[in-house]
Amino acid sequence: MGFRNRVPIAYRVHRIVFALLLLLNVYPIVWLILNSFKTEKELSLNPVGLPKELLWSNYAQAWKTAHLGTYFLNSIVAAIPAVLITLLIGALGAFFISRFEFKFKGAVLLYLSLGMLIPIQAMLVPLFIEMRIFGLLDSWFTLWFPYVAFNLSITVFILVGFMNSFPREVEEAAIIDGCGIMGIFSRIILPTLLPALATGFVLNFLYNWNDFSFALVLINDDKLKTLPLGLANFSGAFNRSYSVQMAAITLVLVPTLLFYVSVQKYITSGMTAGAVKG
Repeated sequence: MGFRNRVPIAYRVHRIVFALLLLLNVYPIVWLILNSFKTEKELSLNPVGLPKELLWSNYAQAWKTAHLGTYFLNSIVAAIPAVLITLLIGALGAFFISRFEFKFKGAVLLYLSLGMLIPIQAMLVPLFIEMRIFGLLDSWFTLWFPYVAFNLSITVFILVGFMNSFPREVEEAAIIDGCGIMGIFSRIILPTLLPALATGFVLNFLYNWNDFSFALVLINDDKLKTLPLGLANFSGAFNRSYSVQMAAITLVLVPTLLFYVSVQKYITSGMTAGAVKG
């Protein structure tokens, strides 16, 4: 009887703790959005209260002055092609690792594991020197190379874990029917990989979209800078206009949050499906 009474109390404590954690994470975002509608005077006098009126001109000024349209386009050009290349190479690599036995398979997996352990900061200077030698700085595709290289390891591991749960009988039947290796990959494996590919797409896209380090080191042309660099430059130029800065941050933050919330179920299903089946 005592055990039964303790279970609801523990459950309620867990709910209270999670509610407090949710409040701690949501409050800064709400505070940011509310203050983005205030005037500078109202923000300085009442930084925690509700705005007296919604000052939409802050958003218009932030969008125009910060050149967010250009930075949005640059981020899309830098992020999406890199994600697609990463998923294509990662799917082929995962198929090879999961379905074939070769001599250095363990070494390949160890190499991929080390790729996830190397910090980005340790590679910035060598990568900059290498990109400068090959003349790959300040171009539309400059950021594709580091994005693909640093996201490939986690992508391959996600896809391998998911692919290991596939039964081999279907592939064996396809081989008997005369289907080749690439036919098995494109007609059988790839369609079944869609949940894991969706997970890889979301994780890689968010990483590329929010990247600051690679873009800071490899991009110097203002016309090619991505959103994080654009916001940093805008904050430096408008360090006294905090409400306009908050409006610019809100314009960048809210679409990212909405995108993550809308695809969260794909992340969860893709990350857990292989573990549950395998």
